[in-house]
Amino acid sequence: MGIVTHQRYKGFNKLEIEGSDIIREIPETNVLFVSNHQTYFADVAAMLHVFNASLHGRDDTIKNIGYLWRPKLNIYYVAAAETMKKSLLTKIFAYVGSISIERTWRAEGQDVTRQVKMSDITNIGLALNDGWVITFPQGTTTPWKPLRKGTAHIIKKYKPLVVPVVIDGFRRSFDKKGLLIKKKGILQSIVIKEPLEIDYDNESVESIIEKLEYAIEQHPSFLKVIPKEELLAYAERHKKRKWRAP
Repeated sequence: MGIVTHQRYKGFNKLEIEGSDIIREIPETNVLFVSNHQTYFADVAAMLHVFNASLHGRDDTIKNIGYLWRPKLNIYYVAAAETMKKSLLTKIFAYVGSISIERTWRAEGQDVTRQVKMSDITNIGLALNDGWVITFPQGTTTPWKPLRKGTAHIIKKYKPLVVPVVIDGFRRSFDKKGLLIKKKGILQSIVIKEPLEIDYDNESVESIIEKLEYAIEQHPSFLKVIPKEELLAYAERHKKRKWRAP
């Protein structure tokens, strides 16, 4: 899968990376990566490339795919169970390392009300105990949506090292599922930030959520300080944002 997807980030499109050194400094287990979300699968695949390249000494690049021969296998990602059961391909993706959870707020595109499955929480805890976990606390690829409080509860319960990740460009590069290339020549980016300082025992769920929103640049204040006209102009400029080989 790594060989098949590599050209999506180092060929058809360019992937700009920041923070590879952070990956090499964090523990082998009990690390929770918290990120904004733009496609179902392209985001995770890119992170798997970046994490493994970084662990093999690459500095902010995924060139020379030799890192694929000895990958870190205990990297998991949280995904909606309904998504991972839709086709043979998604079932293969699930086998790669997904922690499938029953979403408590949506199913088949509809709002639903369910109780949180304790087995889902336990599985995330088991994965953290074994290695690294990637989660997208907004639970949707739509930007600026509120973060789900379940992520904060998991942080308080298992006390992982929380590493924020901010991604961009994937929504323009791929279809919503992240399987088909929608446009070539797009500059994608992954920024890995320093781990957050969290008082697991005394900090409230609301405080942790707000801290996460700022860290992954999805707090409502990011919209308030930018005039609507400027946001629209920024979006238009970003459509033309391409890279050219020197």
